[in-house]
Amino acid sequence: MTVGTRPRAQRAHTRAETTGAASAALRPVLESPRRPARVLAAFPAGVYLEVRTELEPHVIAVVTGEATRLPNSMVVTDPIPQVTVGDDAYVGDGSIKIGRLSLRAHRWWDPAPPLGRVDPVRLARSLPTMAELCDRSPRRPGLEGNAAADLLAEGCAEASLLRGVTAAEQLVGLGPGLTPSGDDMLAGLLVALRHLGTASGAGRAVWLADWLAAAVTFDARSRTTPISATLLHCAARGEASGEVLAVLRGLTGRQPLEPALGRLLQLGHTSGADLAWGLRIGLASVINLEGKGN
Repeated sequence: MTVGTRPRAQRAHTRAETTGAASAALRPVLESPRRPARVLAAFPAGVYLEVRTELEPHVIAVVTGEATRLPNSMVVTDPIPQVTVGDDAYVGDGSIKIGRLSLRAHRWWDPAPPLGRVDPVRLARSLPTMAELCDRSPRRPGLEGNAAADLLAEGCAEASLLRGVTAAEQLVGLGPGLTPSGDDMLAGLLVALRHLGTASGAGRAVWLADWLAAAVTFDARSRTTPISATLLHCAARGEASGEVLAVLRGLTGRQPLEPALGRLLQLGHTSGADLAWGLRIGLASVINLEGKGN
């Protein structure tokens, strides 16, 4: 054995430790006892881990700064190690372990920051602008023309639980991909109803968000993909990606709407357009329900 062989062997088994900025939504899982996990999906800019737990979120995204900052993610600056779908990982006791990499949160960010109060008139002025920007975009929703999507919009505008829940039941898991179009649309709707309803004082919209959230998350794990089920649970609590939150701020006049909506529409093949469609339905519903009591 040469002099240099032993140090190289030791380095090969040394665990690399680094830190990241984690969503506050991850606290329950990260601070619980360590549990096994597996690599659910792996991309150059991110890795999705499915944790064996009943806690939410049960899927965690470890992403670089170039990826979408999902509400269930930890953002890291160091490169993510190459892993294969099905590889083992561990989450808990304050850290995430993937292969030889150990991650700890050095700071936390809020995936559901409150918007503060907003004049309902200001929201009403935002609706035509958002509708025009969405309608002229080449990025189209994956379920455009779907009868359940139309029923959802009608039910939410009237605060009809029967129509809203009936439509939502049909939309959960509908469409291809890691996050089916129906789920993305529902996520956008839930976030809009909760945040815009709270900001404008439309208690009826928040009430509707509570009931729809209960309906779509009840058996989401058995009806859609693990990643999408997790994001529905996040949306039920008002937690969303940075792109969605930016559009909400644009609708309330806290930042320019057009560039924020443009960035959202570029996400994925149809995900951004589906999320925007849900936000648009939620905005219209909040405007319609404002002042109609709790």
